[in-house]
Amino acid sequence: MTTSPQFSRPARSRLVAAAVAVALTAGTLAALSPTSSASAVDYPSWDEVQRAKSSTSAQRDKVHEIESLITSLRSEATAKRKAAQAAGEAYQAAQTKYDAATLKQHTFQSQADEAEQTAAESEEQAGQLAAQLGRASGDDVTTDILTHPSDSDDLLYELGAMSKLTEQADGIYSQASQDRGVAQGLADKADRAKKALGDLADAAQSKMQQAQGAADAAQSAVDAQNDNEARLEAQLTALTSKQRGVEADYRKGVAAEKARQARIAAAAAKAAANAPTTSQGGAGGGSANAAGWVRPSGGFQTSPYGYRVDPYTHYTALHAGVDLAPACNAPIYAAHDGTVTFAGNGGGYGNEVILDNGGGISTAYGHVVDGGILVTAGQHVTAGQQIAKIGSTGWSTGCHLHFETRVNGAAVDPVPFMAARGISV
Repeated sequence: MTTSPQFSRPARSRLVAAAVAVALTAGTLAALSPTSSASAVDYPSWDEVQRAKSSTSAQRDKVHEIESLITSLRSEATAKRKAAQAAGEAYQAAQTKYDAATLKQHTFQSQADEAEQTAAESEEQAGQLAAQLGRASGDDVTTDILTHPSDSDDLLYELGAMSKLTEQADGIYSQASQDRGVAQGLADKADRAKKALGDLADAAQSKMQQAQGAADAAQSAVDAQNDNEARLEAQLTALTSKQRGVEADYRKGVAAEKARQARIAAAAAKAAANAPTTSQGGAGGGSANAAGWVRPSGGFQTSPYGYRVDPYTHYTALHAGVDLAPACNAPIYAAHDGTVTFAGNGGGYGNEVILDNGGGISTAYGHVVDGGILVTAGQHVTAGQQIAKIGSTGWSTGCHLHFETRVNGAAVDPVPFMAARGISV
């Protein structure tokens, strides 16, 4: 939300009450009385404004009070939004660091597993050769030469073969030892990387909780501004002009704006319900399949999971999900039943919703349009329920859904993950 411009008193007096009312949002109907989110602030009532007109000094004091309240509302909302943005960026950085470290640990573990197999094969070969040498050494070759001199050529050949076999054994033993050392080194590296993941996961979780707190505080400040600023502006108009009926026009304007917003919402819902899905790379939502999953949105896949040059930052980084791109403001659905663990500013993820889907599985939905998060932290949702709207917030170059799937906190490629559950993305 942008900060409202500052008007001089003469300019403000020229703003008729109808113009004030037109600028109102749908939520301002509740602003006729102070809201709970701003209950600690003592906002003046219309009766107090009317009484202040009884004297010049009282009127001047009331104007100053209202102007200070408006400034405070704007400053508080701006500061809280900035704090939420900073907290979201810190959370995103911690999550990205954890994801990259997880992928590296998996690479180390895969290399260690391959080296372990190689070492085991080398040791098996060395063991077989040792058994062969053991059988050969059971014969007394020297005695055979003395007692059977006529067979000396064959026996000398046997001695030469044993010598060659011994040389071969030395090489195989050396390779087996080397392979075992490589396998152990990679296993140790994978183990160290795995131990480090715990701290990184804790840091990401902590930053996410801090970001949620900052997002909640920002929303409260914005709600207070939305709920009270228009009423205060109307009161200020009543104090600084000779216009009559400002309060009545204000109330009428609030009602008209509420009705207009309701019509807009109804039209948008109807358009979304009737929108074709065949050209969007598959429909989202609907009833859950037998495994309990649905596609999180319509739209073709525009960017896969994996390392890439980020189109926003232009740096190579892990893209920990897949991007689906239906139209702006298209619905985003819960891919599975779950509980909302995050709903707020996710830094580069933009406005983001994260669901705990149970069994160590979580799903994340990023780049939600401003004002498009339809759920709150702690809320339970069902598969196919609309939880947000497609946008282009955060590190985004166009409207799309950034969809992530995580197992025990670690990002995994959503394409095979969802395919294993009967859903194509």
